Amino acid sequence: MKSERLDIRSSDDVVRVRQLTRTLAIEAGLSLVDQTKIITAASELARNTLDYGGGGVVLAELVEAPGRRGVRLTFEDQGPGISDVETALKDGFTSGKGMGLGLGGARRLSNEFSIHSKPGEGTKVAIARWK
Repeated sequence: MKSERLDIRSSDDVVRVRQLTRTLAIEAGLSLVDQTKIITAASELARNTLDYGGGGVVLAELVEAPGRRGVRLTFEDQGPGISDVETALKDGFTSGKGMGLGLGGARRLSNEFSIHSKPGEGTKVAIARWK
């Protein structure tokens, strides 16, 4: 299993997350459509980590399971957290200036999605896209 950890501290880091995700998606053999989905989800979550979490890290992994390969991304921040995760996942919800597509959109674009957040303790979001 190949993995890389990137800090997310600036907009340039969001671009680096997209580039790393693209590299891993190609290596996993994802179709162009699936590459686009995971890259878009990664971009949304990296932007959320920066804008709402005050920055953080992503662990990007090339993963294998019996008969399949994919990409798993785990975003973590030590920001203010999300008080109501279910509301935050609804389309149109935004706590800032965004379009409210971030979390719900990332969930739809992924084969696997999990989120753990506590106010005052930060947020951890993990996604995966499989071939």
